[in-house]
Amino acid sequence: MEPSATGAAKAEAGTAEEPYRATTLAEALARARSRRADRPRLARLLGHGSFLVDGHPVGARDHTAVPPAEGGTADVLPPFAGG
Repeated sequence: MEPSATGAAKAEAGTAEEPYRATTLAEALARARSRRADRPRLARLLGHGSFLVDGHPVGARDHTAVPPAEGGTADVLPPFAGG
């Protein structure tokens, strides 16, 4: 899975894309938090942002139940005002 970020998420991560071996969104996010442990604002963003996995909104689904396709992507979207 290759998480990608734009705007504030990209600035907090220090990169636009970073590949991880992960079988679920939760696993990819845990790896991103671990690899970027020196960026606490990124951890907060990952805890409150929205996600698209392979172009599909994750919404309120449990991140441990969201698998990517082989070589899939996860887009990290910052929290939206009012939502």
